[in-house]
Amino acid sequence: MIAVKDLRKTYRVPQRDPGLVGALRSMWRREHKEVRAVEGVTFEIAAGERVGFLGPNGAGKTTTLKMLAGLLRPTSGEVSVNGFEPQRREAAFLEQITLVMGQKQQLLWDLPPRDTFALNRALYQIPDAQFRETLGELTTMLSLGELVDRPTRNLSLGERMKCELAAALLHRPKVLFLDEPTIGLDVVMQLQVRHFIAQWNERFGSTVLLTSHYMDDVQALCPRVIVIAAGALRFDGRLTDLVAQVKPRRRVVVRPPAGFTAAFPPPFALEGEAWVADVAPADVGAAVQQGFAHCPGMDLRVEEPPLEQVFADFFVQHRTA
Repeated sequence: MIAVKDLRKTYRVPQRDPGLVGALRSMWRREHKEVRAVEGVTFEIAAGERVGFLGPNGAGKTTTLKMLAGLLRPTSGEVSVNGFEPQRREAAFLEQITLVMGQKQQLLWDLPPRDTFALNRALYQIPDAQFRETLGELTTMLSLGELVDRPTRNLSLGERMKCELAAALLHRPKVLFLDEPTIGLDVVMQLQVRHFIAQWNERFGSTVLLTSHYMDDVQALCPRVIVIAAGALRFDGRLTDLVAQVKPRRRVVVRPPAGFTAAFPPPFALEGEAWVADVAPADVGAAVQQGFAHCPGMDLRVEEPPLEQVFADFFVQHRTA
């Protein structure tokens, strides 16, 4: 479905000395600096997969998505999306993809979303029957209701994002490029958007490539993650494997009942009012059994490492790699 081989994107950025002298000099002789936004990225994504495309700010995520969508021409490398070369921007290719960017909108600001839907129907030449059927499904799945008839400027950020998703999916694309689709949304709206993306993927078999700085998005939607840093691919595999690679330990946390004063044996150590065992995943079961045997009435939980910390540590490791 999506095949990327040795993909590279380099920008020539003009440079000049500060001040008036530098500005005047640059009018006759302008120097440039090469900035490598994407450098040698290679991966493949099968039809129907939901993949997280992750990296720190400036890693090259959005640049890569724009090349996959045909908005940017690669400096070098090969890109194929469902058999098409994106940079050619063929009509048949555009009918099979959509790009949703959480920080940009396509809805007409002073008109209701229904008018944008009608415009997209005309642009994609969607048959009337299919348009009505798809819009009905999207209205139900996203709980749009009367939102489609209110001016876009009167909608909240979350309401606009739901309408943006509807507008982007009216032509039933096979590939969804989603760039920060939940940015700025409250917790409830984030849950609704995640649920909708998963539901749409399962119902229509669409391929989803998602970028997000919200780890809850990634954990809920993406069994597989592709991680880039400094423009280069650093990891491609299951999310659980990345967690095990970066944070291989687990914490078994025990809070004894009131009045219990006996010390817990190793590997438990006292942290505040709780006894904590920092163990390998294979030793979690033994630590749990030991805890219950020592104090049957305790409150016990096993803590997974927070994904935010996992990725923060991973990015630090590869910041200058």
